[in-house]
Amino acid sequence: MRIAAAQTTSLPGGPSANIDSHLRFAEAAAAEGVQVLVFPELSLTGYDLTVLARWAHPPEHEAFAPLRQAARRHGMSLVVGAPAPAEQAGGKPGIGAITFRPDGGTHIYRKRHLHPGEETYAQAGTEDAHVVDFAGLPVAMAVCADIGHAVHADAAARAGAALYAAGAVVSDGGHAHDTACAHGHAKRCGMAVLLANHGAPTGGYRCVGRSAVWAPGGELLAEAPGTGDWLVVAERAPAGWSARAYPVAP
Repeated sequence: MRIAAAQTTSLPGGPSANIDSHLRFAEAAAAEGVQVLVFPELSLTGYDLTVLARWAHPPEHEAFAPLRQAARRHGMSLVVGAPAPAEQAGGKPGIGAITFRPDGGTHIYRKRHLHPGEETYAQAGTEDAHVVDFAGLPVAMAVCADIGHAVHADAAARAGAALYAAGAVVSDGGHAHDTACAHGHAKRCGMAVLLANHGAPTGGYRCVGRSAVWAPGGELLAEAPGTGDWLVVAERAPAGWSARAYPVAP
């Protein structure tokens, strides 16, 4: 099983402005045999909370058709960062990780622990753990600030996750904290941790890139060297986990 973090650059303008970059990453990941590709938080819109309600489409919406087609074409599950429709009529949208599977199936995970200020535009999700099985690999979804809450990773481990996969917006000021938390989850819970960060500024945050994968026990297996477009590909084999970082051509 190969799963990868897609370190992308998001543009303003909603999904139509960012679909092509997601398809480019899917092509690059397919060349590396990746079966699950995880994008950063709000990768399809950029980190602009004011447009959450405008772009909170269900997975079957026509705007996502190219992603559904790419998942089928590559035999790859795509976990994209996008606003998620409100769970209740009249409610606020969620900050979502939306999964498009090769068989046409979809999943929506809504960020459980919001960053201060996000509650003005978004509603926190209600799932303490959202674990999806990918060909025998149980993966727990997380979005950015979830990483900073040990109870979130602990719930994922109790639910049987072998990998904790987080899409995030990590700036230079937050990198040390977030990566320390990721390392701690891998060490404490005995599960691998994958972090997919933006490769360029978004929403006023100077993202540092440096997407990474930690093995169960906490060893850092691979990390993008900085900003820009990168894939960090992790493989689980009978002998354990390994990982490498690859640049993605524009």
